[in-house]
Amino acid sequence: MSGLDEILNIISDQQKGTEEKLLSSASGKAEAILREAGEKADKAYAEHIEKARYKHEHAHSADLAAVDSACKRRILECKVGLIEKVCEAVLEKLRNMPDDEYFKMLGRLVTNRMRSGEGVLELSQKDLDRVPADFELSLNNEAEKIGGRIRLNTEAADIPDGFILTYGLISENCSFEAVMESEKDGIRDTAARELFGR
Repeated sequence: MSGLDEILNIISDQQKGTEEKLLSSASGKAEAILREAGEKADKAYAEHIEKARYKHEHAHSADLAAVDSACKRRILECKVGLIEKVCEAVLEKLRNMPDDEYFKMLGRLVTNRMRSGEGVLELSQKDLDRVPADFELSLNNEAEKIGGRIRLNTEAADIPDGFILTYGLISENCSFEAVMESEKDGIRDTAARELFGR
């Protein structure tokens, strides 16, 4: 082998060594890049999953709250509807009482609202047509106890039931609907306790 061949072999061997070092170095760098990319991808995936889980749980909680609110609203509407039906049934029962019971109850209501001085009592036409003969007298017996007097107006009031009691310029509408409306919170609370145990 000549000197030139020897030099070429040495150069070739050095070149192979350099190539192997470069390839080894590149391979190591490529593995490091792949490893780093994998770690970043795993981290990004985990963050995405966590965000998706949070978003899902938040949406699920919001949906449950909306459904719960809608159910409570429907239950309340049903309860209010039932209470209104009870109030209507009470009004109907009061209006259809036998005359003697009706006027006893009316007498108690008038007595509870009496004052001293002269009061004028107005009834509906239906009630004027069936008023007991001693109704005004029995009211005056009660009114005298507090220094008052009641006069039954012979003209009908524009009410379906109950009465209007006037002292001077002050009139009190005591038709059953008006009384129920003025006492509606108490009536509804009582009805709710009876119907729903509260």
